[in-house]
Amino acid sequence: MDTFQFRIAESPHDTEPFVERKRGASWAVVLAGGDGTRLRPLTRRITGDERPKQFCPILGRETLLEMTLRRISLAVPADRTVVVLTEIHESFYNSILKDAPPCRPLIQPNNRGTAPAILYNLLRVASLDPKSSVAIFPLDHYISDDEAFMYCVEAAFEAIRVMPASVILLGINPDGPEIEYGSIEPAESVFVPASGTLFRVRRFWEKPLPGLAERLFSKGCFWNSFVMVGRVQTLLSLIDKNIPHLYHPFRRLIPAFNTPRETQFIRELYNQLLPSNFSQEVLARCPSNLLVYPVTGIDWCDWGEPSRVLSSLARIGIQPKWATAPRAAAAQPSA
Repeated sequence: MDTFQFRIAESPHDTEPFVERKRGASWAVVLAGGDGTRLRPLTRRITGDERPKQFCPILGRETLLEMTLRRISLAVPADRTVVVLTEIHESFYNSILKDAPPCRPLIQPNNRGTAPAILYNLLRVASLDPKSSVAIFPLDHYISDDEAFMYCVEAAFEAIRVMPASVILLGINPDGPEIEYGSIEPAESVFVPASGTLFRVRRFWEKPLPGLAERLFSKGCFWNSFVMVGRVQTLLSLIDKNIPHLYHPFRRLIPAFNTPRETQFIRELYNQLLPSNFSQEVLARCPSNLLVYPVTGIDWCDWGEPSRVLSSLARIGIQPKWATAPRAAAAQPSA
């Protein structure tokens, strides 16, 4: 039980508490608490150890976490960027955060999926800045143009100011049918001043079979990047509506924030949690609340599988030393 701790840590660069900086500001959340098992055959070749992919330098010398933080800093200040981590990975992320901009780590004891990590973070941010908007980022993406991508994130923040009851997903304009990505089927278009044209969401399609993937591509569906932007209160309301059995136990923690009782409550709660997926259990159940912002003109790839990493590197003409080993060994995901 003593290992079950979920806390917002102080910045490694200073001793100031995690305090409210600006009410109604834009925040960022980086989901860096996964175990990275599918990419482990490749990352093991790169580093020689068992570190998850987010702490691995796949492209150049930067780790995926460092690349993501640098990209986000183009639109959101580091002191309003929260990185969700897992305690057992401490030996891998300590040195990275020491040299990174002063972001705010949120340390969880175990990986229980995206829904608990997002929920706890939203409640924390809401307690500091209840009028804030939040952009949520995975970190296993290759993005060819960081400035163009973050321009789309900023446009989504602007759209949320006009449509605060919506959540905006960044949808990647596909270059062909794909069975390994989730797809977003758009409905009617919505024009938002200062942001451009967005689309309402008709339906999600999770990893479609080949025939369906062809039809979705021909219908103009988007790949789901899982990058989303919304008002913190809107996101909390959607969690409450769709997974109240998770929301209400966390909600009872609020009076204990920043007190000795918080650690005890979190230990007890986490001891009972089952893994929970935010995309499947929240987003897929409320398409009427969602808009999709098209991301075009950018080469994007989800680096969740070794074969995708190798394909991306080949496409941009980069062949690291570790990639010269037989590809078959890297192409097999671990169990």
